[in-house]
Amino acid sequence: MRVLVTGGAGFIGTHVTRALTAAGHDVSVLDSLHPAAHRPGAEPGDVGGITVHRADVRDPDAVDKALTAADAVVHQAAMVGMGVDLADLPDYVGCNDLGTAVLLAAMARHRVRRLVLASSMVVYGEGRYECAQHGQTRPDPRHTDDLAAGLFEPRCPRCGHPLQPGTVDEDDRLEPRSVYAATKLAQEHLAGAWARESGAHAIALRYHNVYGPGMPRDTPYSGVAAIFRSALEQGRAPQVFEDGAQRRDFVHVTDVAAANLAALAALDDQPRPGLRAYNIASGQPRTVADMAATLADAMHGPAPQVTGAFRAGDVRHIVASPRRARQEIGFTATVPFAAGLAEFAHAPLRA
Repeated sequence: MRVLVTGGAGFIGTHVTRALTAAGHDVSVLDSLHPAAHRPGAEPGDVGGITVHRADVRDPDAVDKALTAADAVVHQAAMVGMGVDLADLPDYVGCNDLGTAVLLAAMARHRVRRLVLASSMVVYGEGRYECAQHGQTRPDPRHTDDLAAGLFEPRCPRCGHPLQPGTVDEDDRLEPRSVYAATKLAQEHLAGAWARESGAHAIALRYHNVYGPGMPRDTPYSGVAAIFRSALEQGRAPQVFEDGAQRRDFVHVTDVAAANLAALAALDDQPRPGLRAYNIASGQPRTVADMAATLADAMHGPAPQVTGAFRAGDVRHIVASPRRARQEIGFTATVPFAAGLAEFAHAPLRA
């Protein structure tokens, strides 16, 4: 299959591009080399022998040219992470949502009717919780006063008692609580509307906390694993926010690349036009403190320091079921947590 990978020179996109090429697909790559993910002055170069065409998905002419011979698109291009502050808002909306809209309009013109979209677990917001008195409950956003006082667990909006976190599936309510999260959900909505109106098939892969070789280092947009590793390389203890008990699902980037391959193969099996979402996770959640300690051990560095610091917009726990991805597209994560972090401890990162 002839596949266009947008953002194919980025962290996840590089692994996806190489996996598609190894599977025998005819791959082309379009990437803007955005400075949030690439060093200043970076040249396009190639990924696994595939030439990178430097262009922005917001450029209709460039996208038209890239789609001329495509059968499918794997859309990885996006600004990621929490950002610095609200001054980033136009960049997030422009790169993620306007860029997706331009891409989808071009796909409609070229009658390209297969799309794999990189989405994110952040679309769930705080996820699923249970109250001992009131049952399943959706918490309100956490208050700054509570966070400053060290009260990190979400509380029941009806009785005020701490809630017990649960596991979300793809049909749970979507409630983004950051600018980045809002743009990822908007991407899903745009892709769903495009698919229904053009008779196309789309799959949204809701990535959980992806880590692995090639992560960008030392930027405000880096993932927590890269931030911790950069500290350890400098002989500093990883600084763990809140009390470190935040639960996440850390999934290796090679598993994410395999999920994209599985999704691409499954597109033609969808029973009707539209978008179908899948959680891409290991199914084995860990705390942030556990991840920091495991990485510190692998690097023989100082033990993590739990700081009590916090960021507005961070969610406390987000853990999702990978069952649908296993049953419907045949994807199961295979890289064990400890082995993946041991490899990551010494793998090359992106400057």
